[in-house]
Amino acid sequence: MKNIISLSVFLFVSLVSFSQSYKFETIIDLETTDVISQGNTGTCWSFSASSFLESEIMRITGKSIDISEMFTVRNTYPVKAENYLMRQGRAQFSEGGLAHDVINSVEKYGLVPQTVYSGLNDGLTRHNHAEMVAVLNGVLDIYVDNPGKSLSPKWKAVVNSILDTYLGNNIETFNYEGIPYTPMTFLEMTKINPNDYVSITSFAHEPFYSEFILNIPDNFSNGSFYNVKLDEMISVINHALDNGYTVELDCDVSEKTFSAKHGVAVIPENDGKAAEAIISVRPEKNITQAYRQQEFENYNTTDDHLMHITGMLKDQNGTVYYKVKNSWGTDASRVANDGYVYMSEAYMRLKTISVMVHKDAVPKALKSKLKL
Repeated sequence: MKNIISLSVFLFVSLVSFSQSYKFETIIDLETTDVISQGNTGTCWSFSASSFLESEIMRITGKSIDISEMFTVRNTYPVKAENYLMRQGRAQFSEGGLAHDVINSVEKYGLVPQTVYSGLNDGLTRHNHAEMVAVLNGVLDIYVDNPGKSLSPKWKAVVNSILDTYLGNNIETFNYEGIPYTPMTFLEMTKINPNDYVSITSFAHEPFYSEFILNIPDNFSNGSFYNVKLDEMISVINHALDNGYTVELDCDVSEKTFSAKHGVAVIPENDGKAAEAIISVRPEKNITQAYRQQEFENYNTTDDHLMHITGMLKDQNGTVYYKVKNSWGTDASRVANDGYVYMSEAYMRLKTISVMVHKDAVPKALKSKLKL
């Protein structure tokens, strides 16, 4: 009888502890810039990676600089267009991209502050690229159809003209805080070295501790990723945050249990408890390497959205969550936590496509395995 009573008490306590509203305690909260909105665009890759670089500039120099996301977008579209045309339309041309596309742009074209290149013309205050992308797609498809029987070199001028019209003319020189710069000298001032950043993933279909090109739709630039075991990928995130480095994140946000409105992302043990799980604490699944791989290969985990990990929290049961900066604005009617999402470790383990960190944020033992 005592055993039955003890078991009943244990089950009751467990049920109560896993049905309470979320209460979070901050463990780590690293410096970053304000949450902003990407508007009606698919440029989360630029907004999140720019936020990541802004935190890196703070960490390295102590300066707070609002980087222009649209300068990077403006300089990446011609690269996408060339890839699409040279592959005769048999490649993806879309608004999407990955974190390394920002790093590639920074290395080749530099950085500029938001104050000199907003990407907003004609008095607009919110980004909306729907028309621009439709125009670009239509023009590129004409060149792919090749009505002149030979690809005209004018396509570059045409694409650049469209981008100038919608985003503004490219920047070659500017003044910032009374000092003249080019985008490359401005980059030098920020102390950002594009060669210092590495992309890390964890998938079992490629050898661990090797580099491979991750075959996901938005990897139009064929970027390489270091492949590590799942526990090691999580250790990279934890080690980075513990040592003052923020982390760039590419993940799947299509789950019903990812809720910007409620500010949480979880993987409940019971798939039928999605609605309850975003408002109250529920037991979560144990995410293994094999389950992660299964969900990736059956398209349940897809490359949807890029965000910026800036801290760590725990709930009332001690479960670890990551403080993830989103780019969907701060309107309290649409998002919670001032635009941040608190993502559980289970969600991170299952739904992360990749992370990007400064190479010095990688634990020494893993850094040695990867020959960084």
